[in-house]
Amino acid sequence: MLNTFALHQISKPFSLSSPPVPMLYPPHLLRPFSLHFGANVTKYRALFAQLRLPRLCSAMAEMPELMDYLERLKNYERIGVPRGAGTESDDGFDLGRMRRLLGRLGDPHAHFKSIHIAGTKGKGSVAAFISNILRNEGYKVGTYTSPHMLTIRERISIGREGEPVSANLLNNLFLQVKGKIDESVASENGALSHFEVFTALAFLVFSHETVDVAVVEAGLGGARDATNVIRSSELAFSIITSIGKEHLEALGGSLQSIAMAKSGIIKEGRPVVIGGPLEPDIERIIREKAQLLDSPVLSVCHPGVSCSQKQYQVDYERPVQICDIGIEMHNNMEINLQGLKLQMLGIHQLRNAVMATCAALCLRNQGLIVSNESIRAGLEQTCLQGRMQFLTKREASSIGADNISLLIDGAHTEASAKGLSEVIEAVHQDHPLALVVAMASDKDHFSFAKQLLSGRKPDVVLLTEVTVAGGKSRSISALDLKDIWMKAAQDVGIDIFDLDVISPELEEVPNTSRPVFAVCSNTPIRNIIAVASKLIQTRGKRDESGLVCVTGSLHLVSSLLSILHL
Repeated sequence: MLNTFALHQISKPFSLSSPPVPMLYPPHLLRPFSLHFGANVTKYRALFAQLRLPRLCSAMAEMPELMDYLERLKNYERIGVPRGAGTESDDGFDLGRMRRLLGRLGDPHAHFKSIHIAGTKGKGSVAAFISNILRNEGYKVGTYTSPHMLTIRERISIGREGEPVSANLLNNLFLQVKGKIDESVASENGALSHFEVFTALAFLVFSHETVDVAVVEAGLGGARDATNVIRSSELAFSIITSIGKEHLEALGGSLQSIAMAKSGIIKEGRPVVIGGPLEPDIERIIREKAQLLDSPVLSVCHPGVSCSQKQYQVDYERPVQICDIGIEMHNNMEINLQGLKLQMLGIHQLRNAVMATCAALCLRNQGLIVSNESIRAGLEQTCLQGRMQFLTKREASSIGADNISLLIDGAHTEASAKGLSEVIEAVHQDHPLALVVAMASDKDHFSFAKQLLSGRKPDVVLLTEVTVAGGKSRSISALDLKDIWMKAAQDVGIDIFDLDVISPELEEVPNTSRPVFAVCSNTPIRNIIAVASKLIQTRGKRDESGLVCVTGSLHLVSSLLSILHL
């Protein structure tokens, strides 16, 4: 057994004697949502009829009009988020402009029920788990997440298969409402951002495609995020996955201010599912906000929730983790899932799966049919590109990596580095290891490096650079990153061999048993992997396959995935 744990109670759990949550839905969701929202939906559908918006068409390779328009808007993913932008203060983003934009578009977000997810880590994984559970039950699900890997269309997935929205539908929808967006941009003096406009388009797509449920991931914080326009009447429940130090300055400068920002998605009378374990003072902030709004709290740290990680095994060239999940709580919220095969690896992903299971039971308690079979199938089918993803031999070979294993993971925080380190240690224990790392400039580089160096000691670390949202202004230089990694190595007592700056034509491999650190920038990612492979070839036994792990940034991972999809 690799690891077994139970999620322990942190503070007062949701009371077993609490009154049941009012049902949001009819018992089997058979009546159309127009019966829930009445004239509003009729009015909105009339708008689309007037616009003669086409339904799903064949996919287009390009969306030139939309992409050109978005490029002219302020993109905080590229330039960085201003200090305090996610806080409930004068420095915070103005949610009013998002509401005004949606008002011009007919308030599309009001035409379906939403599950709203915030948190420092785990939002995308929990969103994927929940979406797949509901799709397995037969519901038409809209999912909105960020960032994307290969195309911005990945941020909006729709239907029972969960495919990215087609380029044709998205571009045509944009063209039909462009005049209204132009009016909003003008009236807001150009303040509307790339994220705000695209979020509005996501809501338009969901309404046009008449989704049963939308799973919506917050972009930054919660309280002032563009997604936080969902009102109590439109919300099934909210989820807060975790609280960490990412985007610290934008969210007020402390863990407490981050907790307050993320608890801004809690709505009056609607349940909130919280992850954990959280620090007691952080959980207290969330619970106090929930109590103020009369919102029931469902915590994965409830004593009736347990899970255990049994072992790893390889299925079809990729490792899976075998796990158990058991939940026994109030209002018949019970499930026992033995021998789950999760493609999402690591204890942190098991916790995310537990959170999604709690969410599914919450939906069941609100009147939706969500079977145990659909919960199991949804959890087991979920996998995300670039998140703890082991490439197959064929995929690795396509980029010239024939004699190594290749792992890609967009980890970029201390917590995610810990999860990555645990998986490497469990799955690839003693074989040679190389890390290829690039990071955005606003991350905690030292803590990230120290966490990875504290686990399975790498034989090679190659530092490089990556474009972030189309530019390098937010990427830390490879030389600066190497200096930070060298300080982190010294801090954990690792004596390294500094190879300085190297080129892809590396002719001589240093004869040393010490970990090799080097800069390899302005070089295509496939060539950097080739250098890493060459450097670790001499480290193991002849029949051992080394592991190259590409990490530090989803943008770096995306650059590698783009080669596989050429």
